[in-house]
Amino acid sequence: MTVPSLFREYIWLVNTIKRAGRISFAEIQKKWLETELSEGVELARSTFNRHKDAIEDIFGIYIDCDRKGGYKYFIGNERVLHEDTVQNWVISTLSVNEIIAESKSLHERILLQQIPCDDYLQKVIDAMKKKVRVAVKYRRYGSDAVSDVDFEPYCLKLFDQRWYVLAHFHRDAAPGKDERDYYAVYSFDRIQEMRLTDVKFEVRPDFDAKEYFGECFGVVAGDGTPAERVRLRVYGNQRYYLSDLPLHHSQKAVGQGDDWIDFELYLRPTYDFCGHLLSLSNQVKVLEPLWLADKLCQMMAESLKSYGFDIKLEK
Repeated sequence: MTVPSLFREYIWLVNTIKRAGRISFAEIQKKWLETELSEGVELARSTFNRHKDAIEDIFGIYIDCDRKGGYKYFIGNERVLHEDTVQNWVISTLSVNEIIAESKSLHERILLQQIPCDDYLQKVIDAMKKKVRVAVKYRRYGSDAVSDVDFEPYCLKLFDQRWYVLAHFHRDAAPGKDERDYYAVYSFDRIQEMRLTDVKFEVRPDFDAKEYFGECFGVVAGDGTPAERVRLRVYGNQRYYLSDLPLHHSQKAVGQGDDWIDFELYLRPTYDFCGHLLSLSNQVKVLEPLWLADKLCQMMAESLKSYGFDIKLEK
Protein backbone atom coordinates (compact mmCIF):
# COMPACT_ATOMS: atom_id res chain seq x y z
CA MET A 1 0.00 0.00 0.00
CA THR A 2 1.39 3.41 -0.91
CA VAL A 3 2.06 6.11 1.64
CA PRO A 4 -0.48 8.51 0.05
CA SER A 5 -3.16 5.81 0.37
CA LEU A 6 -2.29 5.29 4.02
CA PHE A 7 -2.50 9.01 4.74
CA ARG A 8 -5.89 9.13 3.04
CA GLU A 9 -7.07 6.39 5.39
CA TYR A 10 -5.64 8.18 8.45
CA ILE A 11 -7.40 11.42 7.52
CA TRP A 12 -10.66 9.60 6.78
CA LEU A 13 -10.55 7.83 10.16
CA VAL A 14 -9.84 11.02 12.12
CA ASN A 15 -12.59 12.95 10.33
CA THR A 16 -15.11 10.11 10.70
CA ILE A 17 -14.58 9.84 14.46
CA LYS A 18 -14.45 13.62 14.88
CA ARG A 19 -17.77 14.14 13.07
CA ALA A 20 -19.49 11.31 14.95
CA GLY A 21 -18.26 12.33 18.38
CA ARG A 22 -18.53 8.75 19.59
CA ILE A 23 -18.76 5.79 17.24
CA SER A 24 -18.51 2.01 17.48
CA PHE A 25 -16.17 -0.11 15.37
CA ALA A 26 -19.20 -1.61 13.61
CA GLU A 27 -20.37 1.89 12.64
CA ILE A 28 -16.86 2.75 11.45
CA GLN A 29 -16.85 -0.46 9.41
CA LYS A 30 -20.15 0.44 7.78
CA LYS A 31 -18.97 3.92 6.84
CA TRP A 32 -15.67 2.49 5.60
CA LEU A 33 -17.39 0.13 3.17
CA GLU A 34 -19.31 3.08 1.73
CA THR A 35 -16.07 4.75 0.61
CA GLU A 36 -13.98 4.17 -2.49
CA LEU A 37 -10.97 3.71 -0.22
CA SER A 38 -12.28 0.34 0.95
CA GLU A 39 -12.60 -1.16 -2.55
CA GLY A 40 -15.28 -3.33 -0.98
CA VAL A 41 -12.88 -4.88 1.56
CA GLU A 42 -13.65 -4.65 5.27
CA LEU A 43 -11.33 -2.76 7.60
CA ALA A 44 -9.56 -5.39 9.69
CA ARG A 45 -9.41 -4.79 13.42
CA SER A 46 -5.60 -5.16 13.30
CA THR A 47 -5.41 -2.51 10.54
CA PHE A 48 -7.66 -0.21 12.57
CA ASN A 49 -5.37 -0.58 15.60
CA ARG A 50 -2.27 0.12 13.49
CA HIS A 51 -3.96 3.21 12.07
CA LYS A 52 -4.76 4.41 15.60
CA ASP A 53 -1.11 4.09 16.62
CA ALA A 54 0.14 5.79 13.44
CA ILE A 55 -2.31 8.69 13.87
CA GLU A 56 -1.07 9.25 17.41
CA ASP A 57 2.59 9.09 16.34
CA ILE A 58 2.24 11.33 13.27
CA PHE A 59 -0.46 13.81 14.28
CA GLY A 60 -0.49 13.58 18.08
CA ILE A 61 -4.19 12.67 17.98
CA TYR A 62 -5.21 10.01 20.48
CA ILE A 63 -8.20 7.80 19.60
CA ASP A 64 -9.66 6.47 22.85
CA CYS A 65 -12.38 3.91 23.54
CA ASP A 66 -15.23 4.24 26.03
CA ARG A 67 -15.60 0.62 27.09
CA LYS A 68 -18.33 1.36 29.62
CA GLY A 69 -20.41 3.27 27.08
CA GLY A 70 -20.77 0.52 24.50
CA TYR A 71 -17.18 0.46 23.21
CA LYS A 72 -17.48 3.78 21.44
CA TYR A 73 -14.38 5.38 19.94
CA PHE A 74 -13.72 9.12 20.30
CA ILE A 75 -10.91 11.65 20.05
CA GLY A 76 -9.34 11.51 23.50
CA ASN A 77 -7.52 14.83 23.23
CA GLU A 78 -9.89 16.80 21.00
CA ARG A 79 -8.36 20.11 22.09
CA VAL A 80 -5.37 19.42 19.82
CA LEU A 81 -7.73 19.63 16.83
CA HIS A 82 -8.22 23.33 17.59
CA GLU A 83 -4.56 24.29 18.07
CA ASP A 84 -2.39 26.07 15.49
CA THR A 85 0.02 23.22 14.85
CA VAL A 86 1.71 21.74 11.81
CA GLN A 87 -0.17 18.49 12.39
CA ASN A 88 -3.56 20.19 12.26
CA TRP A 89 -2.56 22.17 9.19
CA VAL A 90 -1.51 18.93 7.47
CA ILE A 91 -4.78 17.23 8.42
CA SER A 92 -6.84 20.18 7.19
CA THR A 93 -4.86 20.48 3.95
CA LEU A 94 -5.02 16.77 3.17
CA SER A 95 -8.73 16.68 3.99
CA VAL A 96 -9.45 19.56 1.60
CA ASN A 97 -7.22 18.02 -1.08
CA GLU A 98 -9.08 14.74 -0.79
CA ILE A 99 -12.49 16.39 -1.06
CA ILE A 100 -11.44 18.42 -4.11
CA ALA A 101 -9.71 15.45 -5.76
CA GLU A 102 -12.95 13.47 -5.56
CA SER A 103 -14.87 16.35 -7.17
CA LYS A 104 -13.12 16.63 -10.54
CA SER A 105 -16.36 17.50 -12.33
CA LEU A 106 -16.59 20.68 -10.19
CA HIS A 107 -12.99 21.89 -10.54
CA GLU A 108 -13.99 24.85 -12.70
CA ARG A 109 -16.43 25.93 -9.98
CA ILE A 110 -14.03 25.63 -7.04
CA LEU A 111 -11.92 28.78 -6.72
CA LEU A 112 -8.81 28.71 -4.54
CA GLN A 113 -6.26 31.28 -3.43
CA GLN A 114 -2.60 30.83 -4.20
CA ILE A 115 0.02 31.16 -1.48
CA PRO A 116 3.27 32.42 -3.04
CA CYS A 117 6.31 30.51 -1.81
CA ASP A 118 7.98 29.00 -4.90
CA ASP A 119 10.85 26.80 -3.74
CA TYR A 120 11.76 29.00 -0.76
CA LEU A 121 9.67 26.98 1.66
CA GLN A 122 11.65 23.82 0.94
CA LYS A 123 14.97 25.70 1.10
CA VAL A 124 14.19 27.24 4.48
CA ILE A 125 13.05 23.90 5.88
CA ASP A 126 16.27 22.29 4.59
CA ALA A 127 18.31 25.05 6.22
CA MET A 128 16.45 24.61 9.51
CA LYS A 129 17.09 20.86 9.42
CA LYS A 130 20.78 21.29 8.57
CA LYS A 131 21.13 24.23 11.01
CA VAL A 132 22.83 26.44 8.44
CA ARG A 133 22.37 30.13 7.67
CA VAL A 134 20.70 31.28 4.47
CA ALA A 135 21.81 34.11 2.17
CA VAL A 136 18.93 36.14 0.74
CA LYS A 137 18.42 38.95 -1.73
CA TYR A 138 15.43 40.87 -0.39
CA ARG A 139 13.36 43.83 -1.58
CA ARG A 140 11.31 45.51 1.12
CA TYR A 141 7.87 46.93 0.54
CA GLY A 142 7.99 50.48 -0.76
CA SER A 143 11.55 50.20 -2.05
CA ASP A 144 13.16 49.18 -5.33
CA ALA A 145 16.51 48.55 -3.66
CA VAL A 146 17.56 44.93 -3.17
CA SER A 147 19.59 44.20 -0.04
CA ASP A 148 21.79 41.21 0.74
CA VAL A 149 21.28 39.57 4.13
CA ASP A 150 22.22 36.26 5.67
CA PHE A 151 20.62 34.96 8.81
CA GLU A 152 19.72 31.98 10.96
CA PRO A 153 16.23 30.72 10.01
CA TYR A 154 14.52 30.14 13.36
CA CYS A 155 10.93 29.38 12.42
CA LEU A 156 8.27 29.61 9.71
CA LYS A 157 4.85 31.21 10.03
CA LEU A 158 1.89 31.24 7.68
CA PHE A 159 -0.31 34.31 8.01
CA ASP A 160 -2.83 35.99 5.75
CA GLN A 161 -1.91 33.75 2.79
CA ARG A 162 1.79 34.54 3.03
CA TRP A 163 4.75 32.55 4.33
CA TYR A 164 7.20 34.33 6.62
CA VAL A 165 10.54 33.27 8.06
CA LEU A 166 11.73 34.54 11.42
CA ALA A 167 15.39 35.45 11.03
CA HIS A 168 17.81 35.53 13.93
CA PHE A 169 20.88 37.80 13.73
CA HIS A 170 23.76 37.45 16.14
CA ARG A 171 27.21 38.98 16.33
CA ASP A 172 29.58 38.60 19.25
CA ALA A 173 31.15 41.68 20.76
CA ALA A 174 34.46 42.72 19.24
CA PRO A 175 36.83 45.68 19.58
CA GLY A 176 34.83 48.72 18.54
CA LYS A 177 31.68 46.67 17.96
CA ASP A 178 28.88 45.89 20.39
CA GLU A 179 27.18 42.54 20.57
CA ARG A 180 24.11 42.31 18.35
CA ASP A 181 21.25 39.91 18.93
CA TYR A 182 17.85 40.48 17.37
CA TYR A 183 15.09 39.00 15.22
CA ALA A 184 13.47 40.13 11.98
CA VAL A 185 10.66 38.78 9.81
CA TYR A 186 10.97 38.28 6.06
CA SER A 187 8.11 37.62 3.67
CA PHE A 188 8.63 34.99 0.98
CA ASP A 189 6.94 37.11 -1.70
CA ARG A 190 9.65 39.80 -1.29
CA ILE A 191 12.59 37.39 -1.57
CA GLN A 192 14.41 37.64 -4.90
CA GLU A 193 16.98 34.88 -4.38
CA MET A 194 17.91 32.41 -1.64
CA ARG A 195 20.71 29.95 -1.08
CA LEU A 196 21.95 27.84 1.78
CA THR A 197 25.37 28.65 3.22
CA ASP A 198 27.86 26.40 4.98
CA VAL A 199 27.76 28.46 8.19
CA LYS A 200 26.33 26.36 11.01
CA PHE A 201 24.29 27.67 13.94
CA GLU A 202 22.42 26.38 16.98
CA VAL A 203 18.94 27.54 17.95
CA ARG A 204 18.94 29.25 21.32
CA PRO A 205 17.75 26.77 23.95
CA ASP A 206 15.30 29.31 25.39
CA PHE A 207 13.61 30.04 22.04
CA ASP A 208 9.93 29.06 21.72
CA ALA A 209 8.21 29.91 18.43
CA LYS A 210 4.70 29.83 19.89
CA GLU A 211 5.76 32.05 22.76
CA TYR A 212 7.55 34.50 20.45
CA PHE A 213 4.43 35.10 18.34
CA GLY A 214 1.94 34.35 21.13
CA GLU A 215 1.02 38.00 21.76
CA CYS A 216 0.98 38.94 18.06
CA PHE A 217 -2.01 39.47 15.82
CA GLY A 218 0.08 38.43 12.83
CA VAL A 219 3.85 38.59 12.33
CA VAL A 220 4.66 42.07 13.67
CA ALA A 221 6.57 41.40 16.88
CA GLY A 222 9.60 43.64 17.04
CA ASP A 223 8.21 47.18 16.88
CA GLY A 224 8.15 47.62 20.65
CA THR A 225 4.36 47.63 21.05
CA PRO A 226 3.56 46.04 24.45
CA ALA A 227 0.77 43.55 24.90
CA GLU A 228 -2.34 44.73 26.71
CA ARG A 229 -6.01 44.00 27.16
CA VAL A 230 -8.17 45.10 24.23
CA ARG A 231 -11.95 45.16 24.40
CA LEU A 232 -14.01 45.30 21.21
CA ARG A 233 -17.73 45.72 20.67
CA VAL A 234 -18.70 43.93 17.46
CA TYR A 235 -22.04 44.53 15.76
CA GLY A 236 -24.30 42.83 13.23
CA ASN A 237 -23.22 39.71 11.37
CA GLN A 238 -19.59 40.43 12.12
CA ARG A 239 -20.11 39.29 15.70
CA TYR A 240 -20.92 35.81 14.40
CA TYR A 241 -17.88 35.79 12.10
CA LEU A 242 -15.53 36.65 14.95
CA SER A 243 -17.19 34.09 17.21
CA ASP A 244 -16.46 31.37 14.66
CA LEU A 245 -13.05 32.67 13.59
CA PRO A 246 -11.38 34.56 16.47
CA LEU A 247 -8.88 37.31 15.77
CA HIS A 248 -6.48 35.88 18.36
CA HIS A 249 -6.21 32.78 20.50
CA SER A 250 -6.80 34.89 23.64
CA GLN A 251 -10.18 36.14 22.39
CA LYS A 252 -13.18 35.51 24.62
CA ALA A 253 -16.73 36.88 24.76
CA VAL A 254 -17.31 39.03 27.86
CA GLY A 255 -20.68 40.67 27.17
CA GLN A 256 -23.65 40.56 24.84
CA GLY A 257 -26.60 42.68 23.74
CA ASP A 258 -29.38 42.51 21.16
CA ASP A 259 -27.09 43.30 18.24
CA TRP A 260 -23.58 43.18 19.65
CA ILE A 261 -21.01 41.05 21.46
CA ASP A 262 -18.07 42.36 23.47
CA PHE A 263 -14.83 40.47 22.93
CA GLU A 264 -11.72 40.76 25.07
CA LEU A 265 -8.25 39.98 23.76
CA TYR A 266 -4.74 40.19 25.15
CA LEU A 267 -2.29 41.04 22.39
CA ARG A 268 -0.01 43.69 20.93
CA PRO A 269 -2.20 46.26 19.12
CA THR A 270 0.32 46.77 16.31
CA TYR A 271 -0.36 48.55 13.01
CA ASP A 272 -1.45 45.35 11.26
CA PHE A 273 -4.07 44.79 13.98
CA CYS A 274 -5.24 48.40 13.58
CA GLY A 275 -5.49 47.91 9.83
CA HIS A 276 -7.62 44.84 10.28
CA LEU A 277 -9.97 46.64 12.67
CA LEU A 278 -10.35 49.45 10.14
CA SER A 279 -11.27 46.91 7.48
CA LEU A 280 -14.28 45.94 9.63
CA SER A 281 -15.60 49.50 9.27
CA ASN A 282 -18.61 50.39 11.44
CA GLN A 283 -19.09 46.82 12.62
CA VAL A 284 -16.47 47.11 15.35
CA LYS A 285 -15.79 49.70 18.06
CA VAL A 286 -12.78 49.76 20.37
CA LEU A 287 -13.93 50.18 23.97
CA GLU A 288 -10.50 49.79 25.58
CA PRO A 289 -7.81 51.04 25.61
CA LEU A 290 -8.79 54.61 24.83
CA TRP A 291 -5.49 55.37 23.10
CA LEU A 292 -6.23 52.66 20.55
CA ALA A 293 -9.72 54.03 19.91
CA ASP A 294 -8.21 57.53 19.42
CA LYS A 295 -5.57 56.13 17.07
CA LEU A 296 -8.18 54.45 14.89
CA CYS A 297 -10.23 57.66 14.78
CA GLN A 298 -7.15 59.56 13.67
CA MET A 299 -6.39 56.96 10.99
CA MET A 300 -9.96 57.21 9.70
CA ALA A 301 -9.77 61.01 9.66
CA GLU A 302 -6.52 60.86 7.69
CA SER A 303 -8.13 58.45 5.25
CA LEU A 304 -11.10 60.79 4.72
CA LYS A 305 -8.72 63.64 3.93
CA SER A 306 -7.55 61.77 0.85
CA TYR A 307 -11.18 61.99 -0.36
CA GLY A 308 -11.37 65.73 0.28
CA PHE A 309 -13.03 65.61 3.71
CA ASP A 310 -11.38 67.54 6.53
CA ILE A 311 -12.71 66.02 9.72
CA LYS A 312 -12.03 67.69 13.08
CA LEU A 313 -12.11 65.18 15.88
CA GLU A 314 -13.99 66.31 18.96
CA LYS A 315 -15.22 64.55 22.08
